[in-house]
Amino acid sequence: MSSAPDTPPTRLQRLFRRIDWFIIALLGAIIVASFLPARGRGAEILDILVIAAVAWLFFLYGVRLQTTEALAALRNWRLHSVVLACTYVLFPLLGLLTFLIPESVLPHDLVLGLVFLSLLPSTVQSSIAFVSIARGNIAGAVVAASFSNLAGVILTPLLVALILGSTVGFSGAAVGKIALQLLLPFILGQIARRWLAAWVIRHKRLTSFTDRASVVLVVYSAFSQGVVGGIWSKVSVPNVLVLAGISCVMLAAMLWLSSALGKVARFSREDQIVVLMCGSKKSLATGVPMATVLFGPALVGIIVLPVMIFHQIQLVVCAVIARRLGDQAEPALVA
Repeated sequence: MSSAPDTPPTRLQRLFRRIDWFIIALLGAIIVASFLPARGRGAEILDILVIAAVAWLFFLYGVRLQTTEALAALRNWRLHSVVLACTYVLFPLLGLLTFLIPESVLPHDLVLGLVFLSLLPSTVQSSIAFVSIARGNIAGAVVAASFSNLAGVILTPLLVALILGSTVGFSGAAVGKIALQLLLPFILGQIARRWLAAWVIRHKRLTSFTDRASVVLVVYSAFSQGVVGGIWSKVSVPNVLVLAGISCVMLAAMLWLSSALGKVARFSREDQIVVLMCGSKKSLATGVPMATVLFGPALVGIIVLPVMIFHQIQLVVCAVIARRLGDQAEPALVA
């Protein structure tokens, strides 16, 4: 008995599949927090849940990251050194230039958010996906992005302390919070990896849902605190538009710099794509939880706003670039 042929998906179904529900959830968290922020006892309970969510996120990072991948960076040290230089040297220098933006153009707290954005590690999943689409060195991208996040657990807080410490009141207590909420769960995840890695792989959808749900929870908490502190009286629609414009300029500058650096280093086409994609991105999933640990409650909401806007822009722009690079590689692969 022959089975009926599969019917092709409708246009509506294709559109439904393309929707990034994670982004929809993040926007929903902001809207709910704007109208129904956590207050009083609810806010106290939410604070405890956020601490647990952040610890869970970094525990999962520790379980997922193969220690051998980080050590493998030593074998291709030139490639990964260039990616790290883009992420933690060139991008932060670009971020420092935003201090020149007058407060009449952009509120100072949003400028701090742009600087914080520049100090974050690279994305993992999207960087690897775009390198794959562009037909670059996928193995190199896995190591480069993973190593960037591993380094970021230590480097990002250090750079925040160095650059923004006096501005945001960075103290010894903050160092203790970093060690307790970020570093300790990550180390425990690395230790538990030998027992839990296979389980995490088998239940990838479940763990992916829980870590994304944790980020949504952290965003709701951050914007709840921001709304209570009057965030929307500090941020206007023109501010958001200016922020989006500056994010576009920062991304364009980093795409040009990372591309030029890959060529100057005389990397192969595949490795140049790794530098381009991994060296120009910043991680929302890591940045939002870090902000809750590094900054005071009144600042968190406004600090993470630039990170969220930049995240959307980088996904759209890099998807287009990756597709074009992949199309350019097709004739060579066919030949």
